[in-house]
Amino acid sequence: MRPRRITLDELPRGVRARVVGLEAGTRALRRLAEMGLTPGTLVEVVMDYGGPILVRVRGTIIAIGRGMARKVIVEPLWEG
Repeated sequence: MRPRRITLDELPRGVRARVVGLEAGTRALRRLAEMGLTPGTLVEVVMDYGGPILVRVRGTIIAIGRGMARKVIVEPLWEG
């Protein structure tokens, strides 16, 4: 069974995921890369209260807006 792919804004808090794709234009791709969000990177949502989402990326916590988070495709790494 193929893992389910979702956007970063849909990832539940505390669940780790791997970035598998980016659906963005050139400027947004550059900005996402500057934030460390590139394919293969592990991410985890640490806080999501309806505004910007706080995400752990490469050992750093960043804030990312919902619109930008919708451009990041991830595969959750469900443990258990």
